[in-house]
Amino acid sequence: MAEPLKAMYNEQFLREFGEKIRGVHNVFETEAFVSSAMTEPWETLELKARMRRITETLGSHLQLPYEEALAILFAIANDCVGFPYLIFPDFVEVYGQEDDHWELSIQALERFTAKSSAEFAVRPFLLREPERMMAQMLVWAEHPDEHVRRLASEGCRPRLPWGQALPMFKLDPAPVLPVLEQLKADTSLYVRKSVANHLNDIAKDHPEVVLDTARRWKGTHPDTDWIVRHGCRSLIRKAEPEIMALFGYAEQTDEAAPLITSAFILLEPSILTIGESSELQYKLQVREGAPARIRIEYGIYFVKAAGRTSRKSFLLSDKTVPGGTILSGKRTHRWADLTTRRHYPGEHRIVLLVNGREVAEVGLELKGGTNI
Repeated sequence: MAEPLKAMYNEQFLREFGEKIRGVHNVFETEAFVSSAMTEPWETLELKARMRRITETLGSHLQLPYEEALAILFAIANDCVGFPYLIFPDFVEVYGQEDDHWELSIQALERFTAKSSAEFAVRPFLLREPERMMAQMLVWAEHPDEHVRRLASEGCRPRLPWGQALPMFKLDPAPVLPVLEQLKADTSLYVRKSVANHLNDIAKDHPEVVLDTARRWKGTHPDTDWIVRHGCRSLIRKAEPEIMALFGYAEQTDEAAPLITSAFILLEPSILTIGESSELQYKLQVREGAPARIRIEYGIYFVKAAGRTSRKSFLLSDKTVPGGTILSGKRTHRWADLTTRRHYPGEHRIVLLVNGREVAEVGLELKGGTNI
């Protein structure tokens, strides 16, 4: 089994980090710092809790004014690169939010984001002073460093994974749109991915805003087209008619001229235990005539703890095919619990979807058991 991510914060890391600090601040007591950081319940602390423990322990052992403590971090920053050093921007979040620290903290976040990422640490600043911070995001959106430009988008995503939610932008995304406009044709894929993910966040609360943005952006630049497509992925999965039309998916016409003239889906075995795998097979035929853009998925109506069901879709194929084409394929699906999904015994319905419409289905009985 892979080692959990939190394990990167261990005694060796803490001691090496302490020695880096001691190298520029010779009164720092590395062993005392390590001992304090690892006091119980260290072993049970998860990733972000360990990071915060290190930050707060560092602050208490430095016992310096914020400006002087930050100067020490600046001095060793070039030797502290990578994900573990999220503790640097976290230090700014914990100790640098006072009004008289604002300008220095902004400089620190800008500097540290290129070494790890300040996407989490910047969010409390946004929550405190959204207008002031969004003005800064616009400045960062023009920065020569791609890491800083990415921070301009990633930092104000309303639903950033692992980050504090920004309810004001869930309610009204208007303040973030100028930043996305600035970055919509950025030369860096790293930045463009953030813009696309940002759009996808907005689509969950304001699909009409993303649809309008997609219409305006589409066709203006190849890199922007990639952002639009990736940013609309949730709307495509939901088969929103206007989005499907925008991307050229074949329309589902009336029953007299259906897009799919025949389809079936099979599952073997049809009875299995949680932790086992099944093989899915499908086959379908597209109507005769003009080429058609089709998106093929299979959807599983997962049984939940209370007995209700909720469908999740999995992509099989997305392409343009000639009229009359017959498509088939196989896919193995593992019914094991994940950190993001727990399985429950019961009758599950598996459907074949084409451009969002269910065209075939099959049943499966899932029994309780031990995951393997």
